Amino acid sequence: MKYLFSTLAFIALLTVANGQDDGLAKLIKPGAALEKLAGDLMFTEGPTPDPKGNIYFTDQPNDRIVKWSDAEGLTTFMQPAGRANGMAMDKKGYIWACTEAQNEIWKIAPDKSYTVVVPNYEGKHFNGPNDVWIAANGGMYITDPYFRRDWYKHEPTPQGKQCVYYLSPDGKSIRRVVEDMQQPNGIVGSVDGKRLFIADMRGNKTYVYDIAPDGSLLNKTLFCEMGSDGMTIDTKGNIYMTGRGVTVFDSTGKKIGNIAVPESWTANVCFGGKDFKSLYITASKGLYRMKMNVKGTKY
Repeated sequence: MKYLFSTLAFIALLTVANGQDDGLAKLIKPGAALEKLAGDLMFTEGPTPDPKGNIYFTDQPNDRIVKWSDAEGLTTFMQPAGRANGMAMDKKGYIWACTEAQNEIWKIAPDKSYTVVVPNYEGKHFNGPNDVWIAANGGMYITDPYFRRDWYKHEPTPQGKQCVYYLSPDGKSIRRVVEDMQQPNGIVGSVDGKRLFIADMRGNKTYVYDIAPDGSLLNKTLFCEMGSDGMTIDTKGNIYMTGRGVTVFDSTGKKIGNIAVPESWTANVCFGGKDFKSLYITASKGLYRMKMNVKGTKY
C-alpha cells in the first residue's frame, strides 16, 4: 500500500512560500509529495537501482535484501544476506554489498549466489564496511567506520583506524586511500567520475577529492559542514545527504534545502524508477519516494 504525506507537502510548500527552499522546489516535480511505499521494516539501508530502475535495499536487523518494483511492490530478494548494509549494483547486474555479519565485501549474483571478494584487510577484520561507490573502471571505494552492532564479537576498530579503501578493478588488491577521518560513512562520485565525495559522520563534515588514474585520492577539500549516513547525486551535480530527512547541496557545497521525512533517522538515498527521476529514501522502518524534475545516475 502507498501512503501520501500531504502534510509534508504542505510544509514543503509553506517553506517555499517563505522563500527558503526555492531551489529545492525547482528540483521536485510540481505537485509531488513524499510517498511511503513500504513500512514495518526494522531498519532500512543501502538502496541501489538496477538498470530498469527497481530498487534493492537492506533490512539489516532482519538480515535480508529486499526489492521494490512498481509492478510487484516489496519482495524479499535474499535472506540471510550477511547482514548487508551499503550496496551498489554494477553494470553486469551484480550487487556489491558491505556485509557486517563477518565484516566482508560480497559480490552477489542475480541468482543470489555470492562470492566473498574481500574477507579482511592485512589479516584483520574490517571495523564494519558501511558504504560503497563503484567507479566507471570498476574500481570501488569502501568506507569502514565503526558502529557497534549487537552481533559483533570483535573489539572496536580492529583496524585501529576508521578508513576508506580502494578495491582495484580486477578485485585482487585493496588499499587504504583515506586515513584521517573520524568516521567515514556516506560516499558518492561525481557524474564525470573525476571527484569523490566522502562524509565524515562524527566530524560532521563532507569532503571532496580528486580521483587519480591509479585510484588514489588527491586535493582534499571541504565540501560542506555536514556529515551524512548515505549519499547520492543527480546529473546536474547536486548532492543528496541524509540524517534528518534529505538535505540537498549544489555542486559547490551550497545548501539548497531539506526534504522532511517522518522517521527518526534517514539512512540512505538513491535515484530510480523507469526514468530515474524518482528519489528513493530508506528511513528507519520505511521506504519513501519523491518524484523529481532532475534525473539520477544509474550507477
